[in-house]
Amino acid sequence: MPALEASIPSRETEPLTRLPFQPISKSHILHCSYDYWHPKYRSSALKSRIIPLSPAFLSYLREDGIVLPSETAVASANYNNNTTSDGWDESPDPDPSLQFPEIHQQIKDTIAELGGLVAPKLNWSSPKDATWISMTKNSMECATPNDIYLLFKSSDFITHDLEHAFDSCAPDDTLRQEEIKYVLVLRKWFKVNPSCEFRCFVKRKRLIAICQRDLNHFDFLFPMKEHIRDTIEEYFNKTLKGTFPDDSFTFDAYLPDPYDKVRLMDINPWAPRTDPLLFSWLELLNLSPPMPLLGISESDLSPAIPLSSSDEDTQDEDIEELQWKPEIRLVRKDDLEAYGFVSPQYSAHKLPKDVVDASIGGESAMREFADNWKKMLDGGMEMQGTSDEDDHDDDSTVIES
Repeated sequence: MPALEASIPSRETEPLTRLPFQPISKSHILHCSYDYWHPKYRSSALKSRIIPLSPAFLSYLREDGIVLPSETAVASANYNNNTTSDGWDESPDPDPSLQFPEIHQQIKDTIAELGGLVAPKLNWSSPKDATWISMTKNSMECATPNDIYLLFKSSDFITHDLEHAFDSCAPDDTLRQEEIKYVLVLRKWFKVNPSCEFRCFVKRKRLIAICQRDLNHFDFLFPMKEHIRDTIEEYFNKTLKGTFPDDSFTFDAYLPDPYDKVRLMDINPWAPRTDPLLFSWLELLNLSPPMPLLGISESDLSPAIPLSSSDEDTQDEDIEELQWKPEIRLVRKDDLEAYGFVSPQYSAHKLPKDVVDASIGGESAMREFADNWKKMLDGGMEMQGTSDEDDHDDDSTVIES
């Protein structure tokens, strides 16, 4: 009886402590900047204008506090009506646009050129997390330069572009954060249909996955699922596949009714900072489409499979390769997202209603709010919402976008 082979103890797989991304290059981040890719794909992108930004304008965006140019009627009224005897408003801040008059005027002219309404963004991000501060519209619709300044100075996304664009990138001394050429992008405003937006994932120059951007259920999309996938895949193969410099990236596509044409909304890095939405980054990183059965492989690491691997005559045999399709995910009716069981979008960037109301009331209201808050912290004033009767108080809500 042969001896039993000694069993080799199996190693337990160590849990992942970080996503297995390849090192992210700074050049990849720059390739996803709007001013880099828009000139290449202008014909399929949204109508927009790009304004280079000066150091003075960038300094204004980075400054603490929100001071708007004097053309804002609301700001002027606050200065006149909220003057107090203790010197809060005795020295109003100077008009910040005097530091960048050319850019300020160029923004005015561009808004007029694009029909009077625009949607703004910086190189990579738009201030979607700050729409709560636009109390009358609660959107990114901007009609004046001050609308843009207010959104930008209130947005964490814009701050990330300005201060953390190269975070988590591989070291590269040839590219530094302070050398980034920042631009203001103004897109012609139109009412976006959220059901028509899709995020697309490209890995090693193959479109591997597509999903909705809006996390709501749209029943009418399901019968068109194959058509939507084919339309996006055709656009990618004809427009992006051979022209974008990086092998892996994501892009946002907009398919307006009748869903037969793609508008390129954005190109995003293949990096953890990009939201995978209905996928997870772990499954996207592990997802690999099959290699072609015939011809030259896309990877130089694997040689092409020969047409015949035996001495038998196979000339009369038809070898048909099954076409691989990227996965497309839509929000199903029974998904938690469709019922709003998740946190509201950008809720981490919003403020309590008390704070918003105080900011609208001017500096005297903000001072009163701060005094009351200090008294509550010191125990001299009862905290609101501590009893059962206050559980449904409207003042405990947050402003949602």
